[in-house]
Amino acid sequence: MRLPRAVYEVTSAWMTRSLMLLLALATFSARASADEPKDCGSPVALNDGWSLASQAEAGLDAAKLCGLDTFLQRWPDPGIHAVVVVRNGKLAMERYFAGDDSRWGEKLGTVRFGPEVKHDLKSISKSATSLLVGIALGEGKFPALDSPVFDAFPEDGDLRTPEKSRLTFRHLLTMSSGLAWEEDVPYADPRNDERAMLEARDPFRYILSRPMASLPGSTYHYSGGVTSLLGETLVRSTGRSLADYAREKLFLPIEAPDFEWLEVGLSHRLGAYGSLRMRPRDAAKLGRLLLGDGAWNGKQVVPAGWAAQSITPRLGGDGLFFYGYQWWLGRTFRNGAELPWAAGYGIGGQRLFVVPRLDLVVMISSGLYDRPLQFSLPNRIFTEVVLPAVKD
Repeated sequence: MRLPRAVYEVTSAWMTRSLMLLLALATFSARASADEPKDCGSPVALNDGWSLASQAEAGLDAAKLCGLDTFLQRWPDPGIHAVVVVRNGKLAMERYFAGDDSRWGEKLGTVRFGPEVKHDLKSISKSATSLLVGIALGEGKFPALDSPVFDAFPEDGDLRTPEKSRLTFRHLLTMSSGLAWEEDVPYADPRNDERAMLEARDPFRYILSRPMASLPGSTYHYSGGVTSLLGETLVRSTGRSLADYAREKLFLPIEAPDFEWLEVGLSHRLGAYGSLRMRPRDAAKLGRLLLGDGAWNGKQVVPAGWAAQSITPRLGGDGLFFYGYQWWLGRTFRNGAELPWAAGYGIGGQRLFVVPRLDLVVMISSGLYDRPLQFSLPNRIFTEVVLPAVKD
């Protein structure tokens, strides 16, 4: 049956208008999608205690975070392995890359990093050791901070001098022991004290045997040796290995059981100063403990007050840094004002930034060992990519 011409014309006009409307809606939708970029590096749910949030929910500008790839293209081999961002207590971004890596100096070749892949923290291990000292103090299982270090090492009493008798655990925490220590010369140089400590049968006696370069408490001087004394004191005072004590008191409570704390050196008694390995998203939980006054998901893990004590400036550190209890304290110029932050720093470009004023934690893992970029690139990711993405 043939439709009347009037019906045909009405139907045809209606179909044309409908088609035009659909095309307009599709165009609008495409433009809206382009104007509202998706989150770059949306976190994965792993049932590991993290609450997840979209970047918009966390008060982050997704478009600026998406600029990370363009930013890294400035370098042919940036060596960045992971960037994790936590805002307002929620995991909002995790980006992973592939790159050459090692496990305590053992070359692993090219590793494809992801949410469940561990990474060396290097000297961020020192900051974790400080958290353990706070836990042990709260349990009454660590000497008073102002008590003499030699009291915990009675077998080395013959090394005790009037000057060394002034050395306390607070001096160890603040890198102000006064003991001479050299780590800045090449590792193969016999003057390198870190190498000598690793090769010593009794590394703690080696550390305590170093001559005094200044009075304890008077001068900041970075030393993996003094952190090693803190680690050994934890072992002696708790009766547990460092890894076992950390597992029960720190890592299981923050739901981070997948870690390694290697016992290194000829003595197999060292590690506090640099051999901890964790997933980057788990390492970010250490920063969250600082912002939460030692609590994780409502459970007090580190005694209340220790976090604030740890990131209180105690001494002037290297360059423009201040130093707390095994935490670096710095500041960035942002929006016309000074923005203070605390950080754990590790060789090779490992960085854990904690910004109390913004309720922000940023963990960056890198493979920049023996490369000058290790000193600048992770910091630039923090200041030029992540901080500009934070909406106040």
